[in-house]
This record gives sequence, structure tokens and C-alpha cells, in this order.
Amino acid sequence: MANVRGWTLHGDGKTIQPGDVVLPSERLTWPRTIGIGIQHVVAMFGATFLVPLLTGFSPSTTLFFTGVGTLLFLGITAGRLPSYLGSSFALIAPIGAVTGYVAGGGGLIDEHKASLAQGGIIAAGASLALVGIVVHFAGSHWIDRLMPPIVTGAIVSLIGFNLAPAAWNNVKVAPVTAVVTIASILLVTVLFKGIIGRLSILIGVLIGYATAVIRGEVDFSAMNDAAWVGMPHFRGPAFDFSLLGLFVPVVLVLVAENVGHVKSVAAMTDENLDDVTGRALFADGLSTMLAGAGGGSGTTTYAENIGVMAATRVYSTAAYVVAAVTALSLSLLPKFGALIATIPAGVLGGAATVLYGMIGMLGVRIWVQNKVDFSDPVNLNTAAVAMVIAIANFTWTVGQMSFAGIALGSVAAIGIYHLMRFLSKLRGTNLEEASPASAPAGVELESPAYATRHKSN
Repeated sequence: MANVRGWTLHGDGKTIQPGDVVLPSERLTWPRTIGIGIQHVVAMFGATFLVPLLTGFSPSTTLFFTGVGTLLFLGITAGRLPSYLGSSFALIAPIGAVTGYVAGGGGLIDEHKASLAQGGIIAAGASLALVGIVVHFAGSHWIDRLMPPIVTGAIVSLIGFNLAPAAWNNVKVAPVTAVVTIASILLVTVLFKGIIGRLSILIGVLIGYATAVIRGEVDFSAMNDAAWVGMPHFRGPAFDFSLLGLFVPVVLVLVAENVGHVKSVAAMTDENLDDVTGRALFADGLSTMLAGAGGGSGTTTYAENIGVMAATRVYSTAAYVVAAVTALSLSLLPKFGALIATIPAGVLGGAATVLYGMIGMLGVRIWVQNKVDFSDPVNLNTAAVAMVIAIANFTWTVGQMSFAGIALGSVAAIGIYHLMRFLSKLRGTNLEEASPASAPAGVELESPAYATRHKSN
């Protein structure tokens, strides 16, 4: 593993022999490692910046905490698990429910409501860290039992479809720009191979942005007041117990993302990383708490970066240190953050249409890859009820606490599955047990561009 003396040079540091991979504890020459690290920044860039733009959070602050979180993650996992911690899409819906922020609407986010959302992010991170501690000492098999593929797929899917109305709210502001953005993302995905195809979201956003500039939809006035160098805008959290029910269920998705990432990297490097799973969950939880404490969004492992590793065969954690430092450096350029914040509603709506839809279909992908049997009424009803609850955004208020579609849908998926399975066994009406989620198949939410092109398990 990587240690205080650094990484072992792979071969001559310049070439990778056929069939070889550069392991997490190895590196290429530093110029090549730096180049790959910057490539990781580009890969995560599109999805990571969409989260603050859709939630009203500061792009620079968000980028700052993804860099800090990645360094923290690499340290806690002892340099054994290559990963970039980008912004989590799973938290968009609860953040929006608290702040009421409308992306592309031209207004600024309410600072107090944003602080309350940060309190929820901290709660989600603390819950994930606690799960990580339990997994570290008790193992991860209980996660497979709690969330078999039918449940995991339903939870991932319902998050994407619950967000669909938010995408439409942006698309209808500038439908022409939105359609150009959508078409660009789709065309780049199928027309280009390698890293260009995997960067379809970023390239599509750039094309959509150029279209918006031509159509006069971009306001550059904020850039004039931004400094070239400076610290990101940090904001303290606030807490409201009644809002925590919106955030804590998201932990189920973050768990699935992290476990899927560990298993995907283990499969590609042919290393046993089961003993790092608890550390990975704890590190992501701690990173999310740190981001929430300072004004950033929650973090999660990114499969876009798995795509870069698959293409380069370089799994060196040294490249991720470079990526994290690069992200931190960019976050200290306020004018750069102001430029990102100028991306208009039409572009956001177009990109969100693809991303939210892909998140929804990633859940379906989990069902397909794990051969979930929908002729089994337990599986069928688990997915059916959970999906409708989330898509219709059912809301239930208990005292001062409010639970919305994603929270209720997630709880429904777990509760309905286990209750129906128990009763069916008790009555002997259905003895066919669903297989555990032993192959979560790269469940990362932030992996749509990669997931449509590769199988990560």
C-alpha cells in the first residue's frame, strides 16, 4: 500500500505491458501521473458542478470540499482504494425541499434555509459514518440481507424519477437550449470512443453553454465583481430536527454506491478490498459531514473516474492525490467559480434530464444484472409501491417531522420487501428467496455516462 515513502514505480514508469494494471500502491512517472490526475478532475467535473448549480450552493465551495474529502478518503483507506469523492445527486431532492431553491430562476438561495439543509447533510454523513463503523467490525453481509437487488434497484431508481419535475422546470425556461444540450450529450456518447465518450456530459454542457451565449441567455455580470484569487464562501450549518427525515434515508443510497465502488475496483485490480469497505463508508460519511459543516454538498464515490481507470489501466491513488490538489487549487479562483455559476437554466435542464433519467435507469440496470424475478409478487409489489410513492412525491408529516417521496419510497422498499417475504414464508405462499446483492454492479449514482457504456462488475 502507499505509505509515507510514497508509491512504488510501476516498471519503468512509462509503459504498461499488455494485461498489466498500475495498482493503487504504484505510480507512473510524475508527469504521467499528473496528467492522469488532471484527467480525473475533468471526468468528475460535469456531474460535480451540476449539484451546486441545481441546489443553489456555491460551486467553488463544493469543489473545495470534494478535494478535501478525496484526500481524507485516501488517508482513511490507507491509499488502497482509488476514488474521487464528487457531489452526490442523492441529496439534491432533500436540499431542494428545505431551501425551495429553483435552479435557473435567477434568485439567490436563502442563507438560513441553506444552513438548515447543511444540518441535514451533516446528519446524513454522520449516519453513513456510523454504518461504516458497524461494517468495519461486523462485515458487510448484513447490507446484502437488508438491501437485496430488488430493494437497491428500487431506491436508486426512485431517486432519479423523483427529480424529474425539477429537470422540466429548467427545460421549459429555454427549451431550444435544453434540446441542444440533450442532443449533444447523446451524440457524443455514441459517436466517440474512449475518454471523449465518457466526458459526454461535460462536452454536452459546453455545447449547450455556447448555444446559450449565442442566444443571449448568459449573464456575465457576476464575473466582473469576482476576484481572481480568494477563499471559497463558507457558511455554517443550522439544525432542525423536523427536517432530518428528508436526509437520513439517503444514507441507503450512499451505502449502495460505496459498496458497489469497492467491489468494482476490487474486480478490476484483482485485489481483495472487503476489509476496506467499512473504512470507505466511514470516510465518505466524514467527508459529507465536513462538507455540510462548511457550505458544500454531500459527497460520494464517482464511477466516472472508474471509467478513466478502466481506459488507462492506472489505479494509482497518487493520481487521485493530484486530482484532489487540482480541485482545491481551482476552488481558490473565485472568478472561475463565478463563470460556472453563469450556466443558465436551459443548459441545466438539458443536462439534468439526461442525468436524472440515467439515475432512474441505473436502478433498472441493477435489477437486470442481478436477474430480479418480477414474476415473484414480492419483488413486483416492492418496486411498484416504492416507485409510485417517490414519483408522486407522497408526503407524510408526523409531529414536526416531514417525510417526502424519496424517504417514504426508500423505507417502503425495505419494509414491504421484508414484511411480504416473511409472511410468504410463514404461509408457504412463496418460498423463493431473492439472491443477495452480491454484485451491486457499480451502483454509483454519479455514473450515468460511464454506466451506459461499460459493465463495472
